[in-house]
Amino acid sequence: MSQLRSFVALGALGLALAGCATAGPDYAPPEHAVANAPSAQGAFVSGQDPAYAQAPLPDDWWKLYNDPRLDTLVEEALAANADLRVAEANILKSRGVVREEAGAEGLNTGIGAAVTQERNYSLRSAGTNLPGVLTGELGLNFDYPLDLHGKIKRAIEASLADHEAVEAARDAVRIAVVAATTKAYADVCVTNYQIATVEKVIALQQKTLDATMRLQKGGRGTAFDVSRARTAVEGSRASLPGYYARRQASLYRLATLRGKPPADYPRDVESCATLPTLSQPMPIGDGAALIRRRPDIRQAERRIAADTARIGVATADLYPSISIAGGIMGFNQVKNLPKEEALGFGIGPLLSWSWPFNRQVHARIDQANAQVKSDLATFDATVLEALRTTETALETYARDREKEQALGKAAGSAGLSAEQAGKLFRFGRSDFLSLLSAQSALANAQVSHAAAKAALVDDQIAVFLELGGGWQQPKAAQEGGPVGAAQGAASPDKPEG
Repeated sequence: MSQLRSFVALGALGLALAGCATAGPDYAPPEHAVANAPSAQGAFVSGQDPAYAQAPLPDDWWKLYNDPRLDTLVEEALAANADLRVAEANILKSRGVVREEAGAEGLNTGIGAAVTQERNYSLRSAGTNLPGVLTGELGLNFDYPLDLHGKIKRAIEASLADHEAVEAARDAVRIAVVAATTKAYADVCVTNYQIATVEKVIALQQKTLDATMRLQKGGRGTAFDVSRARTAVEGSRASLPGYYARRQASLYRLATLRGKPPADYPRDVESCATLPTLSQPMPIGDGAALIRRRPDIRQAERRIAADTARIGVATADLYPSISIAGGIMGFNQVKNLPKEEALGFGIGPLLSWSWPFNRQVHARIDQANAQVKSDLATFDATVLEALRTTETALETYARDREKEQALGKAAGSAGLSAEQAGKLFRFGRSDFLSLLSAQSALANAQVSHAAAKAALVDDQIAVFLELGGGWQQPKAAQEGGPVGAAQGAASPDKPEG
Protein backbone atom coordinates (compact mmCIF):
# COMPACT_ATOMS: atom_id res chain seq x y z
CA MET A 1 0.00 0.00 0.00
CA SER A 2 2.82 2.40 0.82
CA GLN A 3 4.40 1.74 -2.55
CA LEU A 4 1.09 2.47 -4.24
CA ARG A 5 0.78 5.78 -2.35
CA SER A 6 4.30 6.75 -3.41
CA PHE A 7 3.54 5.98 -7.04
CA VAL A 8 0.30 8.00 -6.91
CA ALA A 9 2.14 10.94 -5.32
CA LEU A 10 4.81 10.97 -8.00
CA GLY A 11 2.13 10.68 -10.66
CA ALA A 12 0.29 13.65 -9.20
CA LEU A 13 3.55 15.64 -9.21
CA GLY A 14 4.03 14.77 -12.89
CA LEU A 15 0.48 15.86 -13.76
CA ALA A 16 0.95 19.13 -11.89
CA LEU A 17 4.20 19.89 -13.66
CA ALA A 18 2.64 18.95 -16.99
CA GLY A 19 0.54 22.08 -16.80
CA CYS A 20 3.66 24.29 -16.98
CA ALA A 21 4.28 26.29 -20.15
CA THR A 22 6.95 25.27 -22.63
CA ALA A 23 10.26 26.72 -21.53
CA GLY A 24 11.72 29.66 -23.41
CA PRO A 25 10.16 32.20 -25.77
CA ASP A 26 8.06 31.27 -28.80
CA TYR A 27 9.69 32.47 -31.99
CA ALA A 28 8.19 35.41 -33.84
CA PRO A 29 9.73 37.25 -36.80
CA PRO A 30 11.70 40.30 -35.55
CA GLU A 31 9.23 43.17 -35.49
CA HIS A 32 11.78 45.98 -35.56
CA ALA A 33 14.09 44.48 -38.18
CA VAL A 34 15.44 46.59 -41.02
CA ALA A 35 13.55 44.35 -43.42
CA ASN A 36 10.25 45.81 -42.18
CA ALA A 37 11.23 49.41 -42.90
CA PRO A 38 9.10 50.96 -45.69
CA SER A 39 12.22 52.21 -47.46
CA ALA A 40 13.60 48.66 -47.51
CA GLN A 41 10.42 47.22 -49.02
CA GLY A 42 9.82 49.92 -51.62
CA ALA A 43 11.02 50.44 -55.16
CA PHE A 44 14.75 50.46 -55.82
CA VAL A 45 16.32 53.92 -55.94
CA SER A 46 18.47 52.91 -58.93
CA GLY A 47 15.66 51.06 -60.68
CA GLN A 48 14.11 54.02 -62.49
CA ASP A 49 16.18 53.62 -65.66
CA PRO A 50 14.25 52.63 -68.82
CA ALA A 51 16.28 49.41 -68.86
CA TYR A 52 14.25 48.16 -65.89
CA ALA A 53 10.66 47.07 -65.40
CA GLN A 54 8.91 46.88 -62.04
CA ALA A 55 7.58 43.42 -62.91
CA PRO A 56 8.33 40.35 -60.74
CA LEU A 57 11.58 38.54 -61.47
CA PRO A 58 10.93 35.11 -63.04
CA ASP A 59 12.55 32.11 -61.37
CA ASP A 60 14.22 31.08 -64.66
CA TRP A 61 15.54 34.54 -65.51
CA TRP A 62 18.18 33.20 -67.91
CA LYS A 63 15.37 32.28 -70.33
CA LEU A 64 14.86 36.00 -70.94
CA TYR A 65 17.83 35.71 -73.31
CA ASN A 66 15.82 33.35 -75.57
CA ASP A 67 18.84 31.11 -76.10
CA PRO A 68 18.03 27.36 -76.10
CA ARG A 69 21.72 26.44 -75.83
CA LEU A 70 22.06 28.50 -72.66
CA ASP A 71 18.90 26.89 -71.24
CA THR A 72 20.40 23.44 -71.79
CA LEU A 73 23.71 24.38 -70.18
CA VAL A 74 21.95 25.72 -67.07
CA GLU A 75 19.82 22.58 -66.78
CA GLU A 76 22.90 20.37 -67.07
CA ALA A 77 24.72 22.42 -64.42
CA LEU A 78 21.79 22.21 -61.98
CA ALA A 79 21.66 18.46 -62.49
CA ALA A 80 25.36 17.62 -62.10
CA ASN A 81 27.23 20.47 -60.41
CA ALA A 82 29.55 19.20 -57.68
CA ASP A 83 28.89 22.10 -55.29
CA LEU A 84 25.16 21.46 -55.56
CA ARG A 85 25.71 17.79 -54.76
CA VAL A 86 27.52 18.85 -51.59
CA ALA A 87 24.62 21.15 -50.69
CA GLU A 88 22.09 18.36 -51.28
CA ALA A 89 24.11 16.02 -49.07
CA ASN A 90 24.09 18.66 -46.33
CA ILE A 91 20.28 18.70 -46.56
CA LEU A 92 20.15 14.94 -46.10
CA LYS A 93 22.42 15.29 -43.08
CA SER A 94 20.22 17.99 -41.54
CA ARG A 95 17.15 15.81 -42.06
CA GLY A 96 18.89 13.11 -40.09
CA VAL A 97 19.46 15.57 -37.25
CA VAL A 98 15.74 16.43 -37.23
CA ARG A 99 14.80 12.76 -37.06
CA GLU A 100 17.30 12.21 -34.27
CA GLU A 101 15.84 15.05 -32.19
CA ALA A 102 12.28 13.93 -32.91
CA GLY A 103 13.16 10.38 -31.89
CA ALA A 104 13.76 11.57 -28.33
CA GLU A 105 9.99 12.15 -27.97
CA GLY A 106 9.06 8.51 -28.29
CA LEU A 107 9.56 5.35 -26.31
CA ASN A 108 13.20 4.39 -25.93
CA THR A 109 14.01 0.74 -25.32
CA GLY A 110 17.11 -1.24 -24.60
CA ILE A 111 18.08 -4.81 -23.96
CA GLY A 112 21.05 -6.20 -22.08
CA ALA A 113 22.41 -9.57 -21.10
CA ALA A 114 25.39 -10.79 -19.07
CA VAL A 115 26.83 -14.10 -17.83
CA THR A 116 29.33 -14.33 -14.94
CA GLN A 117 31.21 -17.19 -13.32
CA GLU A 118 31.49 -16.85 -9.54
CA ARG A 119 33.90 -18.95 -7.45
CA ASN A 120 34.94 -18.49 -3.81
CA TYR A 121 38.57 -18.83 -2.72
CA SER A 122 40.16 -18.79 0.73
CA LEU A 123 43.50 -19.59 2.29
CA ARG A 124 42.15 -22.81 3.77
CA SER A 125 40.87 -23.95 0.39
CA ALA A 126 44.03 -23.03 -1.49
CA GLY A 127 45.05 -25.73 -3.87
CA THR A 128 41.52 -27.15 -4.07
CA ASN A 129 39.28 -26.84 -7.09
CA LEU A 130 35.91 -25.64 -5.70
CA PRO A 131 32.94 -25.66 -8.05
CA GLY A 132 31.74 -22.22 -9.25
CA VAL A 133 28.31 -20.76 -9.86
CA LEU A 134 27.34 -19.60 -13.36
CA THR A 135 25.05 -16.57 -13.01
CA GLY A 136 23.05 -14.93 -15.81
CA GLU A 137 21.27 -11.58 -16.16
CA LEU A 138 18.77 -10.60 -18.83
CA GLY A 139 16.87 -7.30 -18.97
CA LEU A 140 14.56 -5.28 -21.20
CA ASN A 141 14.34 -1.59 -20.26
CA PHE A 142 12.15 1.22 -21.55
CA ASP A 143 11.99 4.94 -20.94
CA TYR A 144 9.33 7.44 -22.01
CA PRO A 145 10.19 11.13 -21.39
CA LEU A 146 7.23 13.31 -20.42
CA ASP A 147 8.92 16.49 -21.71
CA LEU A 148 6.85 18.57 -19.30
CA HIS A 149 8.74 21.80 -20.03
CA GLY A 150 9.28 21.30 -23.74
CA LYS A 151 13.02 20.69 -23.87
CA ILE A 152 12.60 18.04 -26.55
CA LYS A 153 10.00 20.16 -28.35
CA ARG A 154 12.37 23.14 -28.46
CA ALA A 155 15.22 20.92 -29.65
CA ILE A 156 13.03 19.71 -32.51
CA GLU A 157 12.08 23.30 -33.35
CA ALA A 158 15.76 24.25 -33.44
CA SER A 159 16.66 21.32 -35.71
CA LEU A 160 13.79 22.11 -38.08
CA ALA A 161 14.90 25.74 -38.35
CA ASP A 162 18.50 24.59 -38.86
CA HIS A 163 17.29 22.32 -41.65
CA GLU A 164 15.49 25.20 -43.34
CA ALA A 165 18.65 27.29 -43.05
CA VAL A 166 20.56 24.50 -44.81
CA GLU A 167 17.90 24.47 -47.53
CA ALA A 168 18.40 28.21 -47.94
CA ALA A 169 22.15 27.64 -48.25
CA ARG A 170 21.45 25.09 -50.98
CA ASP A 171 19.29 27.65 -52.79
CA ALA A 172 22.14 30.16 -52.59
CA VAL A 173 24.41 27.60 -54.27
CA ARG A 174 21.83 27.11 -57.03
CA ILE A 175 21.77 30.86 -57.64
CA ALA A 176 25.56 30.98 -57.84
CA VAL A 177 25.69 28.00 -60.21
CA VAL A 178 23.07 29.49 -62.53
CA ALA A 179 24.80 32.86 -62.61
CA ALA A 180 28.26 31.31 -63.10
CA THR A 181 27.01 29.12 -65.95
CA THR A 182 25.29 32.02 -67.66
CA LYS A 183 28.38 34.20 -67.26
CA ALA A 184 30.74 31.52 -68.56
CA TYR A 185 28.56 31.03 -71.63
CA ALA A 186 28.25 34.78 -72.13
CA ASP A 187 32.02 35.17 -71.77
CA VAL A 188 32.58 32.76 -74.65
CA CYS A 189 30.16 34.63 -76.90
CA VAL A 190 31.41 38.04 -75.80
CA THR A 191 35.05 37.09 -76.28
CA ASN A 192 34.35 35.81 -79.78
CA TYR A 193 32.57 39.09 -80.52
CA GLN A 194 35.63 41.02 -79.30
CA ILE A 195 37.93 38.80 -81.37
CA ALA A 196 35.82 39.55 -84.44
CA THR A 197 36.07 43.28 -83.68
CA VAL A 198 39.86 43.13 -83.36
CA GLU A 199 40.11 41.11 -86.57
CA LYS A 200 38.14 43.80 -88.40
CA VAL A 201 40.56 46.38 -87.07
CA ILE A 202 43.50 44.25 -88.19
CA ALA A 203 41.96 43.83 -91.65
CA LEU A 204 41.66 47.61 -91.99
CA GLN A 205 45.20 48.16 -90.76
CA GLN A 206 46.51 45.41 -93.06
CA LYS A 207 44.79 47.08 -95.97
CA THR A 208 46.57 50.31 -95.12
CA LEU A 209 49.88 48.46 -94.80
CA ASP A 210 49.44 46.86 -98.20
CA ALA A 211 48.63 50.21 -99.77
CA THR A 212 51.64 51.81 -98.12
CA MET A 213 53.92 49.09 -99.43
CA ARG A 214 52.57 49.66 -102.94
CA LEU A 215 53.14 53.39 -102.58
CA GLN A 216 56.72 52.75 -101.46
CA LYS A 217 57.38 50.64 -104.52
CA GLY A 218 55.91 53.40 -106.68
CA GLY A 219 58.12 56.00 -105.07
CA ARG A 220 55.32 57.84 -103.27
CA GLY A 221 55.91 56.28 -99.82
CA THR A 222 58.79 55.70 -97.47
CA ALA A 223 60.11 52.80 -95.46
CA PHE A 224 59.22 54.79 -92.35
CA ASP A 225 55.57 54.86 -93.41
CA VAL A 226 55.65 51.12 -93.99
CA SER A 227 57.19 50.38 -90.57
CA ARG A 228 54.62 52.54 -88.80
CA ALA A 229 51.76 50.79 -90.62
CA ARG A 230 53.21 47.38 -89.80
CA THR A 231 53.58 48.37 -86.13
CA ALA A 232 49.85 49.16 -85.98
CA VAL A 233 48.97 45.75 -87.47
CA GLU A 234 51.24 43.78 -85.16
CA GLY A 235 50.12 45.75 -82.11
CA SER A 236 46.48 44.87 -82.74
CA ARG A 237 47.35 41.25 -83.55
CA ALA A 238 49.22 40.95 -80.23
CA SER A 239 45.96 41.39 -78.32
CA LEU A 240 44.35 38.28 -79.86
CA PRO A 241 46.10 35.57 -77.75
CA GLY A 242 44.69 37.09 -74.58
CA TYR A 243 41.16 36.84 -75.97
CA TYR A 244 41.70 33.22 -77.02
CA ALA A 245 42.96 32.34 -73.54
CA ARG A 246 39.93 33.98 -71.93
CA ARG A 247 37.58 32.11 -74.25
CA GLN A 248 39.20 28.78 -73.48
CA ALA A 249 39.10 29.47 -69.74
CA SER A 250 35.37 30.13 -70.01
CA LEU A 251 34.86 26.88 -71.94
CA TYR A 252 36.74 24.97 -69.23
CA ARG A 253 34.57 26.70 -66.65
CA LEU A 254 31.44 25.54 -68.44
CA ALA A 255 32.71 21.98 -68.31
CA THR A 256 33.44 21.93 -64.58
CA LEU A 257 30.20 23.72 -63.71
CA ARG A 258 28.41 20.83 -65.40
CA GLY A 259 30.39 18.26 -63.42
CA LYS A 260 32.74 17.31 -66.25
CA PRO A 261 36.53 17.46 -66.73
CA PRO A 262 37.84 20.53 -68.61
CA ALA A 263 38.69 18.35 -71.62
CA ASP A 264 34.94 17.72 -72.09
CA TYR A 265 34.07 21.36 -72.64
CA PRO A 266 31.09 21.99 -74.99
CA ARG A 267 32.57 22.23 -78.49
CA ASP A 268 29.36 23.60 -79.97
CA VAL A 269 29.67 26.71 -77.78
CA GLU A 270 33.21 27.46 -78.92
CA SER A 271 32.06 29.34 -82.02
CA CYS A 272 29.30 31.41 -80.36
CA ALA A 273 29.81 35.03 -81.44
CA THR A 274 26.41 36.61 -80.81
CA LEU A 275 26.12 38.78 -77.72
CA PRO A 276 23.40 37.55 -75.32
CA THR A 277 20.60 40.09 -75.62
CA LEU A 278 17.55 40.61 -73.44
CA SER A 279 14.26 40.66 -75.31
CA GLN A 280 12.64 43.06 -72.84
CA PRO A 281 13.51 45.47 -70.00
CA MET A 282 14.94 43.70 -66.96
CA PRO A 283 12.18 42.77 -64.46
CA ILE A 284 13.50 43.67 -61.02
CA GLY A 285 10.51 43.85 -58.65
CA ASP A 286 11.00 45.78 -55.41
CA GLY A 287 12.76 45.55 -52.07
CA ALA A 288 10.03 43.48 -50.41
CA ALA A 289 10.25 40.84 -53.15
CA LEU A 290 14.04 40.85 -52.88
CA ILE A 291 13.90 40.24 -49.12
CA ARG A 292 11.48 37.36 -49.57
CA ARG A 293 13.49 35.84 -52.39
CA ARG A 294 17.14 36.09 -51.31
CA PRO A 295 18.27 32.78 -49.75
CA ASP A 296 20.97 34.44 -47.63
CA ILE A 297 18.28 36.56 -45.95
CA ARG A 298 16.09 33.52 -45.39
CA GLN A 299 19.06 31.63 -43.98
CA ALA A 300 19.81 34.45 -41.52
CA GLU A 301 16.16 34.56 -40.41
CA ARG A 302 16.03 30.79 -39.86
CA ARG A 303 19.12 31.02 -37.66
CA ILE A 304 17.24 33.43 -35.41
CA ALA A 305 14.40 30.90 -35.15
CA ALA A 306 16.77 28.03 -34.38
CA ASP A 307 18.68 29.90 -31.68
CA THR A 308 15.44 31.21 -30.14
CA ALA A 309 14.35 27.61 -29.70
CA ARG A 310 17.69 26.83 -28.08
CA ILE A 311 16.88 29.38 -25.36
CA GLY A 312 14.02 27.04 -24.44
CA VAL A 313 16.34 24.03 -24.50
CA ALA A 314 18.64 25.75 -22.02
CA THR A 315 15.77 27.11 -19.88
CA ALA A 316 14.15 23.70 -19.51
CA ASP A 317 17.15 22.56 -17.47
CA LEU A 318 15.95 24.85 -14.65
CA TYR A 319 13.06 22.47 -14.02
CA PRO A 320 12.80 18.78 -13.11
CA SER A 321 13.09 16.22 -15.86
CA ILE A 322 10.55 13.42 -15.48
CA SER A 323 10.16 10.24 -17.46
CA ILE A 324 8.30 6.96 -17.06
CA ALA A 325 10.75 4.07 -16.91
CA GLY A 326 10.47 0.39 -16.38
CA GLY A 327 11.85 -2.94 -17.31
CA ILE A 328 11.73 -6.69 -17.17
CA MET A 329 14.70 -8.33 -15.49
CA GLY A 330 15.84 -11.84 -14.79
CA PHE A 331 18.77 -12.64 -12.49
CA ASN A 332 19.61 -16.09 -11.23
CA GLN A 333 21.76 -19.08 -11.88
CA VAL A 334 21.73 -19.85 -15.57
CA LYS A 335 19.97 -23.15 -15.02
CA ASN A 336 17.12 -21.36 -13.18
CA LEU A 337 16.61 -18.40 -15.56
CA PRO A 338 13.70 -19.91 -17.51
CA LYS A 339 11.74 -20.34 -14.28
CA GLU A 340 9.02 -17.78 -13.62
CA GLU A 341 10.19 -16.93 -10.12
CA ALA A 342 13.53 -15.72 -11.58
CA LEU A 343 11.87 -12.84 -13.48
CA GLY A 344 10.77 -9.39 -12.26
CA PHE A 345 8.97 -6.31 -13.62
CA GLY A 346 9.10 -2.68 -12.55
CA ILE A 347 7.64 0.63 -13.72
CA GLY A 348 7.56 4.12 -12.28
CA PRO A 349 8.48 7.76 -12.76
CA LEU A 350 12.09 8.92 -12.73
CA LEU A 351 12.94 12.48 -11.69
CA SER A 352 16.19 14.37 -12.08
CA TRP A 353 16.83 18.00 -11.11
CA SER A 354 19.99 20.06 -10.75
CA TRP A 355 18.36 22.51 -8.30
CA PRO A 356 19.69 24.48 -6.46
CA PHE A 357 23.09 24.11 -8.19
CA ASN A 358 22.01 25.63 -11.53
CA ARG A 359 24.52 28.43 -12.11
CA GLN A 360 25.77 26.64 -15.19
CA VAL A 361 22.21 26.46 -16.51
CA HIS A 362 21.77 30.21 -16.10
CA ALA A 363 25.09 30.73 -17.88
CA ARG A 364 23.87 28.63 -20.82
CA ILE A 365 20.63 30.62 -20.94
CA ASP A 366 22.59 33.87 -21.03
CA GLN A 367 24.73 32.50 -23.86
CA ALA A 368 21.63 31.48 -25.82
CA ASN A 369 20.05 34.92 -25.39
CA ALA A 370 23.26 36.62 -26.49
CA GLN A 371 23.40 34.40 -29.57
CA VAL A 372 19.90 35.48 -30.59
CA LYS A 373 20.91 39.14 -30.22
CA SER A 374 23.87 38.41 -32.48
CA ASP A 375 21.58 36.66 -34.97
CA LEU A 376 19.25 39.67 -35.06
CA ALA A 377 22.17 41.97 -35.84
CA THR A 378 23.42 39.55 -38.50
CA PHE A 379 19.95 39.45 -40.05
CA ASP A 380 19.83 43.23 -40.29
CA ALA A 381 23.35 43.31 -41.72
CA THR A 382 22.42 40.68 -44.32
CA VAL A 383 19.35 42.64 -45.42
CA LEU A 384 21.28 45.90 -45.62
CA GLU A 385 24.10 44.31 -47.62
CA ALA A 386 21.61 42.69 -50.02
CA LEU A 387 19.88 46.02 -50.62
CA ARG A 388 23.20 47.85 -51.03
CA THR A 389 24.73 45.42 -53.50
CA THR A 390 21.50 45.24 -55.50
CA GLU A 391 21.24 49.03 -55.72
CA THR A 392 24.92 49.16 -56.73
CA ALA A 393 24.44 46.57 -59.47
CA LEU A 394 21.38 48.41 -60.80
CA GLU A 395 23.21 51.74 -60.80
CA THR A 396 26.30 50.24 -62.47
CA TYR A 397 24.25 48.72 -65.29
CA ALA A 398 22.32 51.94 -65.89
CA ARG A 399 25.49 54.03 -66.07
CA ASP A 400 27.32 51.47 -68.20
CA ARG A 401 24.44 51.63 -70.69
CA GLU A 402 25.09 55.34 -71.00
CA LYS A 403 28.81 54.66 -71.42
CA GLU A 404 28.15 52.07 -74.14
CA GLN A 405 25.90 54.47 -76.03
CA ALA A 406 28.53 57.22 -75.85
CA LEU A 407 31.28 54.85 -77.00
CA GLY A 408 29.06 53.73 -79.87
CA LYS A 409 28.75 57.30 -81.03
CA ALA A 410 32.51 57.75 -80.62
CA ALA A 411 33.17 54.66 -82.71
CA GLY A 412 30.87 55.99 -85.44
CA SER A 413 32.61 59.35 -85.41
CA ALA A 414 36.04 57.69 -85.47
CA GLY A 415 34.96 55.61 -88.47
CA LEU A 416 33.93 58.73 -90.35
CA SER A 417 37.24 60.44 -89.47
CA ALA A 418 39.24 57.44 -90.68
CA GLU A 419 37.32 57.39 -93.93
CA GLN A 420 37.91 61.11 -94.47
CA ALA A 421 41.61 60.77 -93.60
CA GLY A 422 41.95 58.01 -96.18
CA LYS A 423 40.42 60.13 -98.91
CA LEU A 424 42.62 63.11 -98.03
CA PHE A 425 45.73 60.92 -98.05
CA ARG A 426 44.87 59.37 -101.42
CA PHE A 427 44.42 62.81 -102.97
CA GLY A 428 47.66 64.06 -101.42
CA ARG A 429 45.96 66.59 -99.17
CA SER A 430 47.07 64.93 -95.90
CA ASP A 431 50.17 63.11 -94.71
CA PHE A 432 50.42 59.45 -93.79
CA LEU A 433 50.77 60.20 -90.09
CA SER A 434 47.31 61.77 -90.03
CA LEU A 435 45.86 58.66 -91.67
CA LEU A 436 47.53 56.35 -89.14
CA SER A 437 46.38 58.56 -86.29
CA ALA A 438 42.77 58.44 -87.51
CA GLN A 439 42.88 54.67 -87.98
CA SER A 440 44.44 54.22 -84.54
CA ALA A 441 41.62 56.28 -83.01
CA LEU A 442 39.10 54.13 -84.90
CA ALA A 443 40.72 50.92 -83.65
CA ASN A 444 40.69 52.12 -80.05
CA ALA A 445 37.09 53.30 -80.33
CA GLN A 446 35.86 50.01 -81.81
CA VAL A 447 37.70 47.90 -79.26
CA SER A 448 36.46 50.11 -76.41
CA HIS A 449 32.89 49.92 -77.71
CA ALA A 450 33.09 46.13 -77.94
CA ALA A 451 34.42 45.98 -74.37
CA ALA A 452 31.59 48.23 -73.19
CA LYS A 453 28.98 45.98 -74.83
CA ALA A 454 30.65 42.98 -73.19
CA ALA A 455 30.54 44.74 -69.81
CA LEU A 456 26.79 45.27 -70.19
CA VAL A 457 26.25 41.52 -70.40
CA ASP A 458 28.30 41.03 -67.24
CA ASP A 459 26.31 43.81 -65.56
CA GLN A 460 23.01 42.14 -66.45
CA ILE A 461 24.09 38.85 -64.94
CA ALA A 462 25.34 40.67 -61.84
CA VAL A 463 21.92 42.30 -61.42
CA PHE A 464 20.14 38.96 -61.73
CA LEU A 465 22.57 37.44 -59.24
CA GLU A 466 21.94 40.21 -56.69
CA LEU A 467 18.17 39.92 -57.17
CA GLY A 468 18.46 36.33 -55.97
CA GLY A 469 16.92 34.64 -58.97
CA GLY A 470 17.62 31.10 -60.07
CA TRP A 471 15.87 28.79 -57.60
CA GLN A 472 12.28 27.57 -57.47
CA GLN A 473 10.60 29.58 -54.74
CA PRO A 474 8.13 27.65 -52.54
CA LYS A 475 4.54 28.86 -52.87
CA ALA A 476 4.25 29.38 -49.12
CA ALA A 477 7.25 31.69 -49.17
CA GLN A 478 5.65 33.76 -51.93
CA GLU A 479 2.62 34.35 -49.70
CA GLY A 480 4.63 35.30 -46.59
CA GLY A 481 5.68 38.72 -45.36
CA PRO A 482 9.09 40.32 -45.84
CA VAL A 483 10.39 38.87 -42.57
CA GLY A 484 9.86 35.21 -41.81
CA ALA A 485 8.78 34.39 -45.34
CA ALA A 486 10.89 31.26 -45.19
CA GLN A 487 8.79 29.78 -42.40
CA GLY A 488 6.64 28.16 -45.04
CA ALA A 489 9.57 26.47 -46.68
CA ALA A 490 9.52 22.73 -47.03
CA SER A 491 10.79 20.77 -44.06
CA PRO A 492 11.19 17.06 -43.36
CA ASP A 493 8.32 15.18 -41.82
CA LYS A 494 8.65 14.85 -38.08
CA PRO A 495 8.45 11.21 -36.98
CA GLU A 496 5.60 10.19 -34.74
CA GLY A 497 6.60 10.27 -31.10
